[in-house]
Amino acid sequence: MFGSRQAIIVYLHTLKQAKMLRKFGNIHFVSKKLKYVVLYTNMADVETLVTKLSGFSFVKKVEVSYKPYLKMEFENARPDKAKEYDYKMGI
Repeated sequence: MFGSRQAIIVYLHTLKQAKMLRKFGNIHFVSKKLKYVVLYTNMADVETLVTKLSGFSFVKKVEVSYKPYLKMEFENARPDKAKEYDYKMGI
């Protein structure tokens, strides 16, 4: 359905224009207190979209999420024995 997706965090001066960002991708979260929008879009379009969004007057700052580039397999990750026991008990 979707290709590889990446998040873009857009900090705004006011939240009035948050609804306008829907045409650039899928809005995942809007923070009213800190005034930012988390926007998901295709990885191929990220660089052009960041330059386009930073050109708007209502945008303070645009950041790109680095989650697609992080390794999510951990080497020494062992499950906790107490939690494993609780899951077997059905708690």
